[in-house]
Amino acid sequence: MDKLASYYARRAAEYERIYAKPERQDDLAALRQRLRGLFAGRKVLELACGTGYWTEVIAPGATQVTAIDVNEEVLQIARGKRYPENRVTFMQGDCYAPPDSGRSHDALFAGFWWSHVPLGRLDAFLFGLGGRLAPGARVVFMDNRYVEGSSTPISRRDAEGNGYQARRLADGSSHEVLKNFPAPGELEARLAHHGSDVRVREYQYYWLATYRIMAARPQGAQE
Repeated sequence: MDKLASYYARRAAEYERIYAKPERQDDLAALRQRLRGLFAGRKVLELACGTGYWTEVIAPGATQVTAIDVNEEVLQIARGKRYPENRVTFMQGDCYAPPDSGRSHDALFAGFWWSHVPLGRLDAFLFGLGGRLAPGARVVFMDNRYVEGSSTPISRRDAEGNGYQARRLADGSSHEVLKNFPAPGELEARLAHHGSDVRVREYQYYWLATYRIMAARPQGAQE
């Protein structure tokens, strides 16, 4: 298990405390409403579903949700929540190479995953989504904006420009966690290489990006 996965496994029981910050409640309410509309009637592949916080939001309106996370610790919490009957399937797996669920998907959601993808892997990750989704599928990413006084500061950067935060868990353990905050215009520019109808909306504490995925390229095609 890599360092990021190990950190989130240990954080499972306290993960949702981050959503209790008083100053973020207006943003969270707006995001919940927005996501319900984006996934209404869709067959959703959810990456890095964690404890199912956002799965609970999108499942009532979606036709189906296949939710994937690498950690069984968070999936145990997610499975214990209430969802519409026969609507949600949880699977343990790697977000870079999601397991085959045997389902077709016309939408993808990844909340708070983008910021943990190393900059050098982002384009390969986005390119790989084409093989998991129907052509023209809706893709939605959501993540944090850096807000002084509310966000954990970046403690260092590596040679590739990736940022890292120093975090401490309730058990007293300390962890260095990769966390990238996109610069203005970065999301639009990168996503334009992978899809159409790119739209980015910034809230005070979060950002939400949507686009339509391109048709899968033939095997061996060059980017």
